[in-house]
Amino acid sequence: MSNVIDQSGLLAISTRLQRLSDMLRKDGQKIYASYGIDFEPKWFPVIYTLHQKHPLSVLEIATEIGYSHPSTISLLRELEKKKLIRSKRDKEDERKRLLILTEKGRLLINQMQPVWQTMVAALTALTNTENNLMNAIDEVEQQMNVQSFYQRAQSIKNTSDNH
Repeated sequence: MSNVIDQSGLLAISTRLQRLSDMLRKDGQKIYASYGIDFEPKWFPVIYTLHQKHPLSVLEIATEIGYSHPSTISLLRELEKKKLIRSKRDKEDERKRLLILTEKGRLLINQMQPVWQTMVAALTALTNTENNLMNAIDEVEQQMNVQSFYQRAQSIKNTSDNH
């Protein structure tokens, strides 16, 4: 049974993507819990990034994960509180904080790697549809890099204002 949001089509794309994201996060948390791992899916981008590249500054992490500076700082605070990451001073620039995984963070990564393999297999099955979701997301992100949603709307508005 479809609801008003489902029926509104493209107008609700942001709402629909948020809803899908929420469902994936909730299930992701259940999957981690089923393996006995206390982990919030919202921490994934920072933990995974620091697993791949380290040390990184706050700004470098924000850039890597594509989040705003305040959102990134909020996640970093949570992860520092959980003792999964820690900061150290940059030897070249004393004002700069560099972030790295703690021993606890590295052990967590080792615990999660087999779970990630399971998740990738399940997500592959879930998204391997006629209109593959990851391919579609890549295409839309590329389009937005060329011209944002806002820029496109302004262009259409300006065109209709001139008629």
